[in-house]
Amino acid sequence: MHTTSILLVLAALFVVSFLLGRKRSQVLAMRLGGMASLHSLPKHYGYMTAAWAVIPALLALALWLGFESSVLYKLVIAQLPKEIQQLPADELGLYYNQVQGFALGSIDAEQLDRSQVEAAEHYKRLSSNFSQIKAALIFLVAIVGALLALKRVTPVLRARNHVESIIEWILFGSSFIAVLTTLGIVLSILFEAIRFFQFIPLDDFLFGVHWSPQMAIRADQVGATGSFGLIPLLVGTLLISAVALTIAVPVGLMSAIYLSEYATRGFRAITKPVLEILAGVPTVVYGFFAALTVAPFIRDLGESMGLSVASESALAAGIVMGIMIIPFVLSLSDDIINAVPVSLREASLGMGATMNETIRKVVLPAALPGIVGGILLAASRAIGETMIVVMAAGLSANLTINPFEAVTTITVQIVTLLVGDQEFDSPKTLAAFALGLVLFFVTLVLNIVALFVVRKYREQYE
Repeated sequence: MHTTSILLVLAALFVVSFLLGRKRSQVLAMRLGGMASLHSLPKHYGYMTAAWAVIPALLALALWLGFESSVLYKLVIAQLPKEIQQLPADELGLYYNQVQGFALGSIDAEQLDRSQVEAAEHYKRLSSNFSQIKAALIFLVAIVGALLALKRVTPVLRARNHVESIIEWILFGSSFIAVLTTLGIVLSILFEAIRFFQFIPLDDFLFGVHWSPQMAIRADQVGATGSFGLIPLLVGTLLISAVALTIAVPVGLMSAIYLSEYATRGFRAITKPVLEILAGVPTVVYGFFAALTVAPFIRDLGESMGLSVASESALAAGIVMGIMIIPFVLSLSDDIINAVPVSLREASLGMGATMNETIRKVVLPAALPGIVGGILLAASRAIGETMIVVMAAGLSANLTINPFEAVTTITVQIVTLLVGDQEFDSPKTLAAFALGLVLFFVTLVLNIVALFVVRKYREQYE
């Protein structure tokens, strides 16, 4: 039985167990004179019964899926001829993959020898038996769990407490998975970055001013070592992000203030959804807009003023990126400003303050932690953007703070380094992980600064 079918049956068992648990509690309550005789509401008994039926079954299913492939591998390999079992691990793994592919129908029998065909038939039989055993085991666990829970349903059972404990453990598990995922991402990047620094010294990477990661195939070729200086990429990333934030933060914040404090309800109901549509536009569309419209316009405008503007400039990419992240600043700032209690505004206006003074000295200080969070989200979005920079700012790693020149960013170089058939052990490919580690630390610094600002202003306001 397929895993999807098992999950659908478990969903049905969840509903049935809930109804049985609730019904049993209602019957007990009628015998004892009413719902007041129960410790918890009938729905809590139903949820407890359903949880006892489904959660152990899901754990058993996860455990089975975790070991099924390795057990199948050992059983199939065990029936192969001795000379095949003695092959090296990588060749034996390739041999097993061919057997598995033929069993699943993705490889023709002409590509296999007789032993592989026989092993594939054995694999099919084992898979079928395992599927049946898995379904029987999971359903047995679910039914036994439901029966035990129904047996425990009594008027004095603290079913609500049990349900709340289960929910608490589920929430804890979700948080723990998120933490483990973050830790796994960081460690995977860190280990590969350490391998990169075994080829390229750390100081050359952090303080180098030239970026040319092309590595020669032969030692006698020109540029066999490459240049891996981070500074041009970091400056380009910060330059484009600064241009984007210079546009997005004032426009987004002032738009949020207007929509929250001055606009009518009808105007706000129409304008805010229209502005938030910008957040749903694909970045490749912004890239086309930047490359075909904004960049030529800025170049022609600069030439008319006697300025030298590159066809792919940091200014064009920054302007379009700023337009893209306006909804992030606007939406979050608007929600935070609206969350400020109306009594604070009324108290300020009652003391004789003008609307302008109330917004500057009361509303914005109260909403500042949330506004900083919105700006932080916009900054992270700008630093991590790739498509707009590729299409509007180019791939040239120029060390400059002139927004009229072409630059590139860290994210663009990460994509460039990992595109195509690359040797994974080469410094060129490993450099992408070192750049990813730098992005992680930049984001960490942004979070620390934002947390400091939030705490400082929150304490002053409170």
